[in-house]
Amino acid sequence: MGGFFGVASKLDCVFDLFFGIDYHSHLGTRRGGMCVWDKEKGFNRAIHNIENAPFRTKFDSEVKEMHGTLGIGCISDFEPQPLTVRSHHGTYALTTVSKINNTEELTDRIFNNGHSHFLEMSGGDINATELVAALINEKENLIDGINNALESVDGSLSLLLLTPKGIYCARDKLGRTPIVIGHKEDAFCVSFEDFAYKNLGYTTLKELGPGEIGVIDAEGYKMIKTPGDKMRMCTFLWVYYGYPSSSYEGISVERMRYNCGAAMARRDHVKPDVVAGVPDSGLAHAIGYANESGVPFSRPFIKYTPTWPRSFMPTIQSQRNLIAKMKLIAVDDLIRDKKLLLIDDSIVSGTQLRETTEFLYTSGAKEVHIRPACPPLLYGCKYLNFSRSSSEMDLITRRVIDRLENGNVTEEVLKEYADPDNPKYDVMVEEIRKELNFTSLRFNRLDDMLAAVEIDKNKLCTYCWNGEE
Repeated sequence: MGGFFGVASKLDCVFDLFFGIDYHSHLGTRRGGMCVWDKEKGFNRAIHNIENAPFRTKFDSEVKEMHGTLGIGCISDFEPQPLTVRSHHGTYALTTVSKINNTEELTDRIFNNGHSHFLEMSGGDINATELVAALINEKENLIDGINNALESVDGSLSLLLLTPKGIYCARDKLGRTPIVIGHKEDAFCVSFEDFAYKNLGYTTLKELGPGEIGVIDAEGYKMIKTPGDKMRMCTFLWVYYGYPSSSYEGISVERMRYNCGAAMARRDHVKPDVVAGVPDSGLAHAIGYANESGVPFSRPFIKYTPTWPRSFMPTIQSQRNLIAKMKLIAVDDLIRDKKLLLIDDSIVSGTQLRETTEFLYTSGAKEVHIRPACPPLLYGCKYLNFSRSSSEMDLITRRVIDRLENGNVTEEVLKEYADPDNPKYDVMVEEIRKELNFTSLRFNRLDDMLAAVEIDKNKLCTYCWNGEE
C-alpha cells in the first residue's frame, strides 16, 4: 500500500517530517524516502530499503544532516520514492500512493508524444511515480499536469508534489485514499493518516475531498481545484489497513471495528467460552463482539512484538506465512479445554488462519469458531495494492466457487455467491469451513459492515466483495 507526509514550515521542518513519515510505517515495508528543500542548498533527498530494519533506524543519520523548510516523504510498499524530477516546470519532488492498471497504455501514449525513456526497476516494472511525473509533464503548468495525471490513471492516485514555493497535494479522483491537512503555529502539514501529526502539535484543518487539488506553504492551505461529487473510498481502510488511531471521513478505525464486532454478535447463535481477535487488526472487532454479546474477551495468544513488530515482511508469501505463525505465542491456560470464537479482519487465501486454528487445536482448544470481520473476498482489488497475489484464484473463495461450478464461473454466478441470502452462499461458506477445519464459520454481512462505517454507503468502495465499482 503506502502512505505519505509533508510539511511546510517557517522553521526547519525535518523533525516533524521524519516522525510524520514514521507514523505511516504500518502501511508498507519495502522503501522509505524523504526529500526536503532549503533556500540555500536546494533539494536534498534520501531513499532506503526498509525491508529488514524500520524507517526510523535507516533515516536516523539523514535527520541529523538534512535541513529545509519544505519537505515530503513516504513509506512505500513497492517503488522507490520520492523522486526528484527536472522538467519544464522546474525541479520538483514527487511521491504517490497509487495503483495504475493502464501502465502500458499510458507509457505508449507518452512515448508517442515524444518522451524518450523510463528507468526499469528490478523485475522490469516501471516506477509508478515516474510514470505519474511524465503525465504531469505532458501539460504546460503543474496544476493542469496534476489534473491530467488524476484523470488519466485507471486505478487510483493520490500525490504530494514539492516545489520551492510549496507542496501541492491531490486526492484520488474518487477519494479511494485519504489526504488531510493539519496546522500549528508557523507550520502546515499534509498527511495520509490524520493521527500522524497530532503528537507533533498539529490539529486538523480539513480533509480533502475526492479529486481536490490544493497547495500548502508556511502560511496556509489554498484550494486550487474543488472536489468532485462522487466518492468511493476504500472500506478496507477501516476493516484492516488503518491503524487503530486513524480516522477517515470523521470515523475512527477503532470505532468502526467495535461496530463491526457488535453487528456480528447480534446475528450469531454460538455459545463460546471466550471471544478473541487475531492480533492486531482483529482485536478491536473482537472487543466489539464481546461488549455486545457478553462473552468474555480474551487474548489466548500474543504477538511477540519486540523483534517482530511488523506484519508485512518479508515479501515472499511462504516466508510471510511462517513468520506470521512464529510471531504468535500461545497462552496455554487460556486455550486448553475452551470453546474459542476467533475474529480476524478477513480470509484471503486461508493459509494463515488454517494454521492458526490447527495451532489452537494442538494447544487444547475444544472448538474454534471463526468470524471474519468482512464478507468473503471474491475479487482482487483493482484500486489499491491490497496484496501481491497475481491471480484471483489465490483467494480461497474463488477456488471453492470454481470447484463447485466445475470451472464455469461467470459474473452472474459470482453475484449469486456474493449474496448472503442465496443458498449458494451457504454452500460456499460450508466448503471453506471444511477445507480450513473450523468448528463453524460465519462472515460479516456486507450491509452490516457498511453500516458500521457510519457514513453514506454510496461513498464506499465494495468492489472486492461484490464486484461493484
